[in-house]
Amino acid sequence: MHPRKSSFLLLLLLTACQPVLAPVGVLLPAGTTQPSPAASPTPQPSSTPTSTQVPFPSQTPLPSVTLTSSPTPLPATLSLDPADWRNWPVLPIVPERARQIYQLGQSLGNDSHAFSVFGDCQSEPEVFMGIYETDPQLVEKLPSNLRETVAWFAGSFNRQSPTVRGGTTTGSLMWSPWHQNKYTCTIYETPIQCELRIHKPAFVIIHVGTHYESRNQDYMRKVLDQLIAAGVVPILATKADNDDLDEHINTAYAQLAVEYNLPFWNFWAAVSELPNRGLYTRPDARNQGDIYLTDVAVDIQRMSALLVLDSVRRAVLDP
Repeated sequence: MHPRKSSFLLLLLLTACQPVLAPVGVLLPAGTTQPSPAASPTPQPSSTPTSTQVPFPSQTPLPSVTLTSSPTPLPATLSLDPADWRNWPVLPIVPERARQIYQLGQSLGNDSHAFSVFGDCQSEPEVFMGIYETDPQLVEKLPSNLRETVAWFAGSFNRQSPTVRGGTTTGSLMWSPWHQNKYTCTIYETPIQCELRIHKPAFVIIHVGTHYESRNQDYMRKVLDQLIAAGVVPILATKADNDDLDEHINTAYAQLAVEYNLPFWNFWAAVSELPNRGLYTRPDARNQGDIYLTDVAVDIQRMSALLVLDSVRRAVLDP
């Protein structure tokens, strides 16, 4: 086997969970103003600022976690220090560039009511946000703004996709065999290209976990470039574990959020007060260490992700 192919397969195995067609569009340089496209008007969500005390379905006692979602005027840049990412807010500060990317996507035909997830086993619908489409009683207990967001994105929470699978890394998102020719994907498409074709999302939550590929940041740049060129708003996320030992993956994602001027979901901060940050080792995967989320941490992951979607969509759609 060619050494490069061999090393790539090794990359796919060393994960926390076990010819390219360019997307249509124009890459927006940071700070550039994109004119609003001439298109049919998009229904606008409520723009009333909200402060939400997070309700969790788990019966386990939880620390008090209050997250605020407020569609204030968008800042021109993300003025945060990547080295200080642990102290960044849980919910993203949404810069003006996110609105520019969104408007480009609307001119290219993206679905404003669709979002996608790029992630590994802990992003699969039954673990992540599928519950918002399978448990109507839970949805009824949500604050009104979050019920509105669940309705807005109906059809995106509980779907299977080529970009969510156990072991997914930034590299595998760009590797055609990774989707296994499922979901109507073809051998000529990467998982990213297939997902953008079949679902046409306006937003993507990038929630891949720990792995050991030294080119992770370079691969993530390629992922971000493709999404932005296709008019899809990327939402970068931190992870709860430190299986990489020096937290260089979370630090790198914070650096990319500032470099690209993109929304950043600090999930690490959302679980930082839980014992062991809500992590445990699965008995059948002891060699992987503390990387799996407890039930409490899963509840926080689901709720904070929903709040992130609510915050970002209101920011970019708010006139």
